[in-house]
Amino acid sequence: MSEYLPEILVRYGDDLLDGFVVTIQLVVYSVGLGAILATGLTYLRMKGGRITGPLTWLYTNLFRGTPLLAQLFLIYYGAGQFSGFWRAIGVWNFLRDPFNCAVLAFTLNTAAYQSEIFRGAVRAVPVGQWEGAMALGLDRLQTFRKVILPQASLYALRPFGNEVILMIKGSAVASIVTVYDLLGETRLAYSQSFRFEVYFYAAALYLILVETLRQVWNLAERRLTRHLKTANTASRPADATGPAEPPVMSAT
Repeated sequence: MSEYLPEILVRYGDDLLDGFVVTIQLVVYSVGLGAILATGLTYLRMKGGRITGPLTWLYTNLFRGTPLLAQLFLIYYGAGQFSGFWRAIGVWNFLRDPFNCAVLAFTLNTAAYQSEIFRGAVRAVPVGQWEGAMALGLDRLQTFRKVILPQASLYALRPFGNEVILMIKGSAVASIVTVYDLLGETRLAYSQSFRFEVYFYAAALYLILVETLRQVWNLAERRLTRHLKTANTASRPADATGPAEPPVMSAT
């Protein structure tokens, strides 16, 4: 099979695939941990405490308003300036690994964006949904879990997918701090071969990953909104091929 592949892929194909796996790991870990952190941030932001409200506002605006690369540099290079302190509290072995620093930086960054996505989705649910659930005797937690969250997930689905795609692209900056992700392996292959086409193969792998995710998100969106299409079809006025629905008369 290798005789049908370009020479550059024969030499570096396995390395590119290894970097591709590292890129997926970076995105999965950071987005997953970021979602957990973003959930807490969303709750604290919407609760609006005198201390937690301003702190969460500062956090989200700080990480959304500064470049991801600068955040990664501050964590990776800045942590080394305080290695004695980190050793004293037992976390230096974690921070000395560039992969862990990249995951930490990406997690903090995406959590800020995800918290705004979640907060906007929850606020998009009509207030009447809260009032109706409470009128039925549901407490606030049950209302949020059984009524608000399923509706908010529809509003958050597409923006959340966009955030994951942005993280896939943004994860390429991890190669600057010696993480051998897809771009890191590509840069290494280019430095050894000086064959620029290796970047085309890396771009193709990024494109495959993003397109696969986009198709999965489209499928999930169709799955989650299938009941809305059924409701719209049922409420649509009949055309010439069928009888019209009788009008609903309100009791007076």
